[in-house]
Amino acid sequence: MTMEIERKFLVLNDSYKQMTRPVCIRQGYISTSVENVVRVRIAGDKAFLTIKSLISQRSRLEYEYEVPVADASEILNNICRKPIIEKNRYEVVNGTDAWVVDEFLGENQGLVVSEIELDSEDQEVKLPDWIGAEVTDDSRYLNANLVDYPYNNWVENKKVS
Repeated sequence: MTMEIERKFLVLNDSYKQMTRPVCIRQGYISTSVENVVRVRIAGDKAFLTIKSLISQRSRLEYEYEVPVADASEILNNICRKPIIEKNRYEVVNGTDAWVVDEFLGENQGLVVSEIELDSEDQEVKLPDWIGAEVTDDSRYLNANLVDYPYNNWVENKKVS
């Protein structure tokens, strides 16, 4: 078991793409309760089963296990709630900090979010110039919530004709 402590931010521009190459991710959720999440993810040529348990808005207990890609694919197709989350993930090093940028596809197309994992909730973070508003405390941006409330369905994202 590990403790996951992270902060999440919107992304202002795509300059992060110059620093790394993306990995395609497909992930689905078996459970998305407020307290506990069970997820299956295929990232590149590896697959994982992950269980997360809420401690605070920034902290979760995390248990992650590698599973066969074929099993993960069957679980995504037959068991997970729809829609499946699809995204390109970029891992970006900024100074001594490791950031991930998720560029969502499908039902969440247009959403680009960056996360940084921390050693403590009050750890100081130097923000790269491509980082925008913090959304750590906005549960709409949790991947598990994007299944029930995809980004393209948010009222503020609807185009007026």
